[in-house]
Amino acid sequence: MDTAIATEAIVRASGITRDYPSGGGVVHALRGIDLLIKPSEFVALRGRSGSGKTTLLNILIGLDSPTSGSVHILGKDLLKMNETERARLRRESIGMMFQNAHLFPSLTALENVEIPLRLSKMASAQRNKQASEALERVGLGKRAKHRGMELSGGEQQRVALARALVHKPRFMVADEPTGNLDSLTGRDITQLLRTLSHEENIGLLIATHDPVVFNSADRLIHIQDGLLSEEMNLPIQ
Repeated sequence: MDTAIATEAIVRASGITRDYPSGGGVVHALRGIDLLIKPSEFVALRGRSGSGKTTLLNILIGLDSPTSGSVHILGKDLLKMNETERARLRRESIGMMFQNAHLFPSLTALENVEIPLRLSKMASAQRNKQASEALERVGLGKRAKHRGMELSGGEQQRVALARALVHKPRFMVADEPTGNLDSLTGRDITQLLRTLSHEENIGLLIATHDPVVFNSADRLIHIQDGLLSEEMNLPIQ
C-alpha cells in the first residue's frame, strides 16, 4: 500500500476477519477485508443480505471488533481504544445514517438535530447555531420548528442527515439511507449526500441495493461471502 495514500486515508482497514460461533461450528462473516477510503470519497458498498455488509460497517465505526486485522480511523487504531474512547470518536468524528430516520416524533427538526451536540455537552447558543446551519445545508431551514411527526419521509431523512453532519464528522456511514423512499426522493437524498461529502471533505461509505447510489458513487465495491472486490471505477459526475 502506498505510504502517502495510507497517511491521508480517513479509513484504513487491513486483513479484517470476523468469526461467530454457530452451533458446533463457526460462521466466517468476514474473510480478510482490505479497505481504504480517502477524504471526500463517496464509496458505495453492495451485497445481498447476509454478505457481511452490516458486520463490516459496525467494525468500521467501532461498534464491533474484528477477530483479526486492523482498523484505523483518522489515523487512530480502533483496536487499541476502549469503549469510552470509541464512543468519543463516534461522537466527535463519525456520522451515522440508517434506513429509518429514527427521529423523536414529538421533538422539532431542530431539537432532533441538536441531540448529538447535547451529548457532547455543547453550550445552548452554539448548539442552536450549528443545528440551524446543518438544517440549512440540507434545505430544511424553514422546517426547523416542525415536529418529526409533521415531516414527510424525505424531510425526515434530511433531518437525519443534518443530525449526522451537525458535529462536522470526517467519516460517515449510511446503511440503506434511501431504502424507504420513493425513487425521486431517494435520488435527491443521494445527490445531497454526494455533494456534502465532496464539499465538506467527508469520507462516505453507503451500504445499499439502490442503483441510483451505485451510479452516483466515486467507487463501487461488492461484498460476497465475507470477501470484498472492486466492481468498477466510476467517473465523477
